[in-house]
Amino acid sequence: MTEHATTFPTTATPLSVPPSLRTYQREAVSRVVEYFRSSDEPAVVVLPTGSGKSLVIAELARLARGRVLVLAHVRELVEQNHAKYLAYGLEADIFSAGLGRRESARQVVFGSVQSVVRHLATVSDSESAHGPFTLLVIDECHRVSLEADSSYRRVIDHLRQRNPHLKVLGLTATPYRLGQGFIYHRHYHGMVRGAEDCFFRDCVFEQPLRLMVKQDYLARPLKVDAAVERYDFSRVTTGSGGLFREEELNRVVAASRATPGIIAEVIERARDRRGVMIFAATVAHAEEVLGYLPAEQAALVTGDTASDERYRLVEAFKARQLKYLVNVSVLTTGFDAPHVDLIAILRPTESVGLYQQIVGRGLRLAEGKQDCLILDYAGNPWDLYAPEVGSPKPDSDSEPVQVECPTCGHANLFWGKRDGEVVIEHYGRRCQGLVDDHGDPLDSPGKSGQQCSFRFRFKTCGDCGAENDIAARRCHGCQVLLVDADDKLRDALKLKDARVLRVSGMQLEAVVNGRGLPRLKVTYHDEDGATLNEWFALETPAQRRAFTLAFLRHHLRAPGTGWTPASAQQVCDEQWRLRAPDFVVGRRVGRHWQVREKLFDYQGRYRKADSAE
Repeated sequence: MTEHATTFPTTATPLSVPPSLRTYQREAVSRVVEYFRSSDEPAVVVLPTGSGKSLVIAELARLARGRVLVLAHVRELVEQNHAKYLAYGLEADIFSAGLGRRESARQVVFGSVQSVVRHLATVSDSESAHGPFTLLVIDECHRVSLEADSSYRRVIDHLRQRNPHLKVLGLTATPYRLGQGFIYHRHYHGMVRGAEDCFFRDCVFEQPLRLMVKQDYLARPLKVDAAVERYDFSRVTTGSGGLFREEELNRVVAASRATPGIIAEVIERARDRRGVMIFAATVAHAEEVLGYLPAEQAALVTGDTASDERYRLVEAFKARQLKYLVNVSVLTTGFDAPHVDLIAILRPTESVGLYQQIVGRGLRLAEGKQDCLILDYAGNPWDLYAPEVGSPKPDSDSEPVQVECPTCGHANLFWGKRDGEVVIEHYGRRCQGLVDDHGDPLDSPGKSGQQCSFRFRFKTCGDCGAENDIAARRCHGCQVLLVDADDKLRDALKLKDARVLRVSGMQLEAVVNGRGLPRLKVTYHDEDGATLNEWFALETPAQRRAFTLAFLRHHLRAPGTGWTPASAQQVCDEQWRLRAPDFVVGRRVGRHWQVREKLFDYQGRYRKADSAE
């Protein structure tokens, strides 16, 4: 083991009487120490807003043997984290232009990523008496991008050049990024959450928000239905980066007749409240909102507000010299005002993560505070306690659904739809469970394993028969380049004995064949009335197994949910469970046509039937 490979001692020797940690904070610290004793892979701790991440960071910095750098993206967080460390009676440096300090000589340094990335050589001085950094802690780590030239990645790469065994720990309340999903690959509860190429490898500890509220560590969120007119953001769409377009938001809120009534209701409901935060959709919207609030009690903070002015206004609000603080996307993280007990949301939120960040501004405990009133005037669909699925919501009707893997039994969480308790559709592709070398579920939290191989939706390799992700370009089994869907259609269209249907409908019938035996007849038809048929027998267990493999696994709207029809009539009676393919390719065999290829989840250049103008 190299000189800089170990970060934490086996047992800690207190340097002073430390602040008291809550049970979950102690467990988080313990999990991190245990993980980094055997791994150099980046790890994540998930703690809700208001749960005391600063104290966990301070304790880890105190325990660390080597040099520690704690990064944040705003000076308020740098200051908060530094203050918690000082509470141990210890000293640490601050490297942040926003705080007017550029110090990096001590063992522990708290810095802003913007300042540190511009002075990497100074901060990581190779002549430092404490040696290279051995632990990097990133607060609000969901801001770490996959882009190699991003600020955080440049800092990490630089520090790793000086110490290849650098430990990287991220802390966040919302471990996902728009356009990426989960920021870590594996969860210690034995499941895969993010992609294999996630920067953070493992989530080593997570404290649920619901439990924090139940145990009175956070104030109770009290969401009420607003009595007045709301904004209608239902037709607003997101841009390529997953964010709502400002021009579309302005189209909804600009001079809206709803705004005066909304603010009047906020003021009425705030009569007995201490601190009110209002989240507006755009700068123009925020300025209009400010105009309806009591001038001497309200202020506005935007991304264009000068740093010193923003600091002055925020401090005035914290000191309760102001009652209302209007903002546009700038106070969702790194803002600590425990007296806030009313949150008014006047903008749509792109994800449950952002919604949780906004509501979290009002959940910190304060003397005499019983709850936080949540007023949502934008019709946001998110449940504060709902788990994050990690992929974009496919449509407004989707909700998180649980789907058990038929192979390993893992309870997957996918976007989907329910009819009562029955999952009628889901969009999951692959089981998220972690299994051992024998394919059995991991029997203890944190144990290493690989992702279960069961795929709910897949495309089959024509060479080796392996099931691949529907977006895969190369087979994971034999590494052959998979035939592109457009190539399949183009090649079929060139053949005289092939028929390609752009499927506009699928019809199921329970029929009897020429020998009087029951059969399931499936008819696919296109917009011009052309058809292709296929037949299935379901009389014996072997026939039903073959039907499942050849038809159900591809056509089920909720694959893997265990539906095993026993007859053709049952399939027809419950055909709402099935989906039609986008294209069907048939080949002439004698006097008949035989279905050879069915394309689902098509994303190519040919028009699908449901895209007709």
